[in-house]
Amino acid sequence: MTKTFFSAGASALALLIAMPAAAQQTAETTAAEPATPTMEFGEWGFDPASLSPNIDPGDDFFAYVNKSWLDANPLPPEYARFGAFNLLREKSTADVKAVIDQLMAKDPAQLTDDERRIVDAYGSYLDTDAIEQAGLAPAQPYLETIKGADTLEDLATLWGQPGYSSPIFAYVEVDAKEPTRYTAQAGAGGLGLPDRDYYLDESEKGREIQQKYREYLAFLLGEAGYSDPQAMAQQVYAFEDTIARTVAWDRATRRNDDLTYTALTVDELEAMAGDFPLAAMLEAGGFPDLDRIIVSDIPPSAERAQELGLDQATLDKIGGGLPALAKLAANTPMDVLQAWTAKGWLNSNASVLPKRFDDANFALYGTLLNGTPEQRPRWKRATAETEGLLGELLGKSYVAEYFPPQNKEAMSDLVANLRLALAESLKENDWMTPETKQQAMAKLESFDPKIGYRDNLETYPGLGIEAGSPIANRMAAAQWAWQDNLSKLGEPIDRTEWYMLPQTVNAYYNPTKNEVVFPAAILQQPFFGIDADPAVNYGAIGGVIGHEMSHGFDDQGSKSDATGMLRNWWTDSDRKAFDKLGDALVEQYNAYCPLDNGETCVNGRLTLGENIGDLGGLSLAYRAYKLSLNGKEDKVIDGLTGDQRFFLAWAQVWRSEQREASARQRLTTDPHSPEEFRVNGIVRNMDAWYKAFNVQPADELYLPPEERITIW
Repeated sequence: MTKTFFSAGASALALLIAMPAAAQQTAETTAAEPATPTMEFGEWGFDPASLSPNIDPGDDFFAYVNKSWLDANPLPPEYARFGAFNLLREKSTADVKAVIDQLMAKDPAQLTDDERRIVDAYGSYLDTDAIEQAGLAPAQPYLETIKGADTLEDLATLWGQPGYSSPIFAYVEVDAKEPTRYTAQAGAGGLGLPDRDYYLDESEKGREIQQKYREYLAFLLGEAGYSDPQAMAQQVYAFEDTIARTVAWDRATRRNDDLTYTALTVDELEAMAGDFPLAAMLEAGGFPDLDRIIVSDIPPSAERAQELGLDQATLDKIGGGLPALAKLAANTPMDVLQAWTAKGWLNSNASVLPKRFDDANFALYGTLLNGTPEQRPRWKRATAETEGLLGELLGKSYVAEYFPPQNKEAMSDLVANLRLALAESLKENDWMTPETKQQAMAKLESFDPKIGYRDNLETYPGLGIEAGSPIANRMAAAQWAWQDNLSKLGEPIDRTEWYMLPQTVNAYYNPTKNEVVFPAAILQQPFFGIDADPAVNYGAIGGVIGHEMSHGFDDQGSKSDATGMLRNWWTDSDRKAFDKLGDALVEQYNAYCPLDNGETCVNGRLTLGENIGDLGGLSLAYRAYKLSLNGKEDKVIDGLTGDQRFFLAWAQVWRSEQREASARQRLTTDPHSPEEFRVNGIVRNMDAWYKAFNVQPADELYLPPEERITIW
């Protein structure tokens, strides 16, 4: 079951080891550190001087609020995109670095064991001279292990172990249809480029990316000791290309929670896997005897497809999934599978290998795929690395230093008001029957809000960190995290667990636990200010709170009930009415085409959940803001009404620009719409915005009242 995040690029790096290798690549290190833009929030949370009076807010509200700042603050060279989120992430990085610096300055003899682990993790990654001098020696044991796996069973056994790339992934998570237990879950991966569409792209740019990727593969395989790395790179690419064309599913289709849940016995899955030694892989991973395993990509039978209402166009986007990948692996030459595994290991660990690996990795994933000219400074990357290994240890110090208790209290009040707003919205809903409303209210009442940080922050017992051994540290962390994940099987659900660090600038909704989570680091301006104008706080962090609550009622989150169980709790007529509203929102967003003179557009189906989150979230935040006024009119500040300040705050949150390559990748892979449409595409559906800014039919964003969509 997918957890739904407020923004793309969450920095919950403790989950790094579970991510596909390509997804780990970020634009990151040069010696010179360019100045980072700053943002002024004025005396009450928004600076009116940043508005562009020559732009009609009804024509382009995003530009009206943000263009002046964007024009004055060109993208820093280390970023593929930059805006309000990144400013706050930069602050979080600097704050965490300050915590590390305090430890680095201490007498080593006075460090506690936990403090020493932080210092050693940070210092090991930062010491590029030592990494360069060591060369490939630290990597050789792992490469030799891969080379020594010369039968399919040996290689499947290796794939089952943490720290090695595997085209088939398995892990433990809450069972979406039985959310009182943990279940083993599995699926197919195997791609080195960000999405299957990159392999299918026949455009000139697409072919360039494919060629550069093959060259990168040849580089890695040459370093791994292959005598003809170009030829082997072609075979490895062909293996991935076959996965893209015959195995992988369309990204929008993978959002369907009903379709991606298939419970099988291990015997049933082994039968589907053919000659692939799945049992050896599960045994090597430490899985005990399993009564079931949930697989995310089993193609539906004709009967199941009909039950789910899947049309032929959707079925055409569904690949063969895990069974097809297992059979492909069983019929692929061993030397190709070994080479694929070796390149995956080198690629995943490029930043802790000699500079030529780091540079080659960044040239592909940073510059070519995201358009980023420069890597991030090494100290920032070392900070992120330390968070990835020991993030909650750092989080404890971060919270003590940077998260005032009054912020948590104020957020609790805001969450309570947003809950009241959603309850009111449900009661007034004119398309939902009483039966379904009752179920929806039960779900709202069972929402579990989590604010700031968890009380029992992880201490990583038994995770050893060695000074001067960044690769060993990564492998040890992978092993520790794997064992920690595996230990959940058979245990009660841990409702205290978080999937983000306190210092992460983001938020999320988790349907299996019906929880909304707001880490400490996002509770700062421009999202929240303890002394900011309430209208601004409601338009900013209130929109975030409402966004996460709305995920519980978006096109997929709405499939889980008050207990977190994936089941249909809707009447047929209500679900049909809800889907009709969602389809209308899909059509609106399909019409937003920011690239190639209108030829490259937002995928309204892929982004539907986040768009419902934004629309429902801001609508609920506005309702909560009005409730907070107790029927009174808000004061005017600097000539701006409360309603105007509310909408300005929402637009300020999404103040951001990006490079074209990044925009293209996000349009293909990101379930979030581009920032300009997270503003313009939402406000044009809200009647209050029209009144606040006197938007008229001649304005470009104007929608006739009957075309405006209200869901929650």
